[in-house]
Amino acid sequence: MPVTSGINHVTTFTTDLDRMARFYSDMFGAEIVFERQATDGHPRTAIVELGGTRYVKFVEDPAYRAPHTTTAIERFGLAVGSLAILRELRERMAAAGAAIGEIERLPTQWVLPFTDPDGTPLQVSAHARPGDPAA
Repeated sequence: MPVTSGINHVTTFTTDLDRMARFYSDMFGAEIVFERQATDGHPRTAIVELGGTRYVKFVEDPAYRAPHTTTAIERFGLAVGSLAILRELRERMAAAGAAIGEIERLPTQWVLPFTDPDGTPLQVSAHARPGDPAA
């Protein structure tokens, strides 16, 4: 049996920490719980809480280049509690002009692909239950 209880945080790089924090706040209701200004040897960082003691750590790097958006590589996936929340999130992202895909049903989850402001392809998922309606 694993001794871990899940993932605490993921770390991603960005050229504009303020823009990324604002995006995650506007789209997901995330809150900055820690911020450190750049110092000798350490870049500017911020940690945002996504809920349930799960975090994204942003590291600001002006030289960062996001992966090409047509690759199959994703940096991480976020979770929401239901298909209804996923639908609401998709509407909020569309209204904000975010680059989003369609909600897709996989065997055990609903998946919404999106691209963050730096061009990194990501996903938001909700557990799929037997009998869930079409997305």
